[in-house]
Amino acid sequence: MPQPESENLSVKLFKNHKQALETSGLVPYLPSSLEQLEQSGRTWYRELRRPQWIWQGVDAIELESILARIANSQKHRSRDEWLDTVSGYHSGNWAYEWIHAGMEHQKTASELEGDEAAEAYFKASLYFSVAGYPHIKGDNLAIQSQVLASQAYDMAAKQTSHRVEKILVPYQGRKITCYLHLPNTEKPLPVVIVSGGMDSLQTDMWRLYRDFLAPNNMAMLTLDMPSIGHSSHWPLSEDSSCLHQAVLNYLPNIPWVDRFHAAVIGFRFGGNVALRLSFLEPSRLKACVALGAPVHQILTNSARLKTMPKMYLDVLASRLAKQVVDINSLTSQMQAWSLKNQGFLSGGRKTSVSVLAIGLKDDPVSPKSDNKLAALFSKYGKGVELNSKTLHSGYEEALKQMIEWIKEEMKQ
Repeated sequence: MPQPESENLSVKLFKNHKQALETSGLVPYLPSSLEQLEQSGRTWYRELRRPQWIWQGVDAIELESILARIANSQKHRSRDEWLDTVSGYHSGNWAYEWIHAGMEHQKTASELEGDEAAEAYFKASLYFSVAGYPHIKGDNLAIQSQVLASQAYDMAAKQTSHRVEKILVPYQGRKITCYLHLPNTEKPLPVVIVSGGMDSLQTDMWRLYRDFLAPNNMAMLTLDMPSIGHSSHWPLSEDSSCLHQAVLNYLPNIPWVDRFHAAVIGFRFGGNVALRLSFLEPSRLKACVALGAPVHQILTNSARLKTMPKMYLDVLASRLAKQVVDINSLTSQMQAWSLKNQGFLSGGRKTSVSVLAIGLKDDPVSPKSDNKLAALFSKYGKGVELNSKTLHSGYEEALKQMIEWIKEEMKQ
């Protein structure tokens, strides 16, 4: 029997990666910096985002099964103390296990039609995205995982009853690739521009659209952060919102959206970008929501940054295209991303954009002081700290507040 097209693609993409470099060792550090990176007590290199992945659509039982296969592998690890460092593309390897599971969902999708097929393809895309997590530059398995995630998303877009358009926005001689999601095309719709953090892809946002934006007759336009996914051509700079600004300015060219009713949502570092954009383009935005965003404190506290898990520091170094990492230089450089240091959250000028800054209690990345600061410099700002006992319920509560906030502001 001939192999399904998706399996052929998988074989083709990964046949040369049996001995692929393992993710945790891809970012080189100065010897003196390595000494500062003692990660005692950690058993995983990656930050396991169970609540987030489950909320986005990963099956909870399947998630634990995948993690168990990785943890129980007897194959060689590049770091014995970290369970997810099995090297080479085979069983036990992080990318292998997630891609294998994603292929099962893609196979299921190929046997279905319409929205049922679309949902299975969207799920496959999410699994492929997690396979590449945290998307370190130079990680060949992650790069190939992104290809699979994008392809599965495109296949889902063809099957779903919603309209999903790929929008190419000209910028600096290249094109920014965005996905526009539309519940209907009867008239131009209010549009929400959405981005995740520095270690996630725009294709992870389907559930936000399906369960929260579409029921409220709002379009969703996603794009990747600079230096990752479709935006990998552009390194992250202090002008972190440059791609989002170009996309916002391009809205008048998109016939299905109402450019006079636009909002922006950002998760984690995407929230930093969203806030920045609300100061740069106040006349083009109705509302801004930042969830768990690093705004000032963590970015300016070098000592705190140095204690962050190695994965986070690797991601920062990767996004900044560092060849070799001097941890003192890296943590010092991050001060330039503080919105207070950039002058947006200081002085007397406030943005006219309604800002909702949400953080979960005891979040080291997005403390209460940051969210209060962001709200203070909006004429209609609000800082919220959620006291949810679990991150999962926190997500649900936060998203409900976010959508109500945007709905109210879009009426203006």
